[in-house]
Amino acid sequence: MSLPPQISGQDDPQYVQRGAIHVPAGEGITKWMSGDVYTMKLTATQGSGALGFIEASIPVGAGPVPHMHNNSDEAFYLLAGELEFLDGDRTFIGRTGDFIYIPRGHRHRFRNVGVHPARMIFMFTPGGPEQTFIEGGDEPLPGEQPAPWGPERFGTLIELATRYDSVLLVETDS
Repeated sequence: MSLPPQISGQDDPQYVQRGAIHVPAGEGITKWMSGDVYTMKLTATQGSGALGFIEASIPVGAGPVPHMHNNSDEAFYLLAGELEFLDGDRTFIGRTGDFIYIPRGHRHRFRNVGVHPARMIFMFTPGGPEQTFIEGGDEPLPGEQPAPWGPERFGTLIELATRYDSVLLVETDS
């Protein structure tokens, strides 16, 4: 049995409704955060809450402090370089082409342990924690490199993490 083809008029929403979000290369909201460069390609606000999508460049030795997200899962895809990932109480090395998924409620962090800047994309589902970068990050300065932050900046970061349902945790010798 075959179904007859559906012929639709020009006003049929299945054929004419638009809603794609296109963020060209080199565009998005870029912020510096403690030496790292984050470009938000999609925020929860733009994507109906479903997703936060970020492009990142992580200099050698840089990366965030251990943390967890209470209500968002996080997934990473490494485009270039090597990052050491913390997963609870263990560490492992992620390399170019690796995919890492961190379920909500799990302590994690990444750190560039390679000899070149690492590049990756990562996402939050649902979105929301990316707002921490937007509100707490520094505006990029043309011709300069982002600098690591000192302890004086972490008070604001703790407040933002709490607002966006994340928790900053200490580094331990595990």
